[in-house]
Amino acid sequence: PVFSTGSDLVVVHATIKDRGGAYVTGLTRDAFAILEDGRPQNAQLFTSEDAPVTVGLLIDSSGSMRPNRDRVIAAAAAFAEASHPRDELFALAFNDGVSAALPPTAPFTSDVVVLREALTNTIRASGRTALFDAVAAGLDYLGRGHHERRVLVIVSDGGDNASHATFEEVVTKTQASNAVIYTVALVDPVERDTNPGLLRRIAQANGGEAFAPRNADDITEVLRHIARDIRHTYTLGYVSTNSARDGAFRQIRLIVQSPDRRRLVVRTRSGYL
Repeated sequence: PVFSTGSDLVVVHATIKDRGGAYVTGLTRDAFAILEDGRPQNAQLFTSEDAPVTVGLLIDSSGSMRPNRDRVIAAAAAFAEASHPRDELFALAFNDGVSAALPPTAPFTSDVVVLREALTNTIRASGRTALFDAVAAGLDYLGRGHHERRVLVIVSDGGDNASHATFEEVVTKTQASNAVIYTVALVDPVERDTNPGLLRRIAQANGGEAFAPRNADDITEVLRHIARDIRHTYTLGYVSTNSARDGAFRQIRLIVQSPDRRRLVVRTRSGYL
């Protein structure tokens, strides 16, 4: 027999920093208030500890990435080393199509050596770029994970010249998911198809963050920064008081108050579909 179930939980991930850029930790549920379209919501889920996450690395494997292939693989391994030891990690490489780095029998790993070897065998640095197809595939892959917190990290130049999915379809799919997306733009000024602006818009669709390192040598530190960011994230979840299922965009406002009344900088999603 096959059983299925649905979930109406809206998950809100939030990174809280002070005005100096330091992570603010130790906040309790009482410090947070959620408004959806101006109406207060009751958070049934709240986590602040460094909990494991399901994380997907989407690595551009097109011809434009050839000069940076080895750096990207090494940086991905550094990301895994800086992650929670019980994170579920997977990787997708994309050029003309999208390929899973790990086998169907073991779709996730927490082993850095396994991940590095899988990326080395999968990233070819040839062909065109199906970025939008990769994001759609990554969101679907996340659905197979076991952790409530789900993250995609995209490393690409931002160009797309091979996808069947459109940019609008990918943004809609992102806003309808509970995933946070981080993007890292590696831009070659000689390549005409690069578009870091697209990566920035994909990241901003769900409260993620976009990075554009000045050179490929900085990618390792950028990915380590993202790993630290993931490990300093508050997660709240609620079932909306609006029971309509009309596909409309609903705005979320997260209000956070520090016990010492200091000014805080909150990064989270602006809403969902």
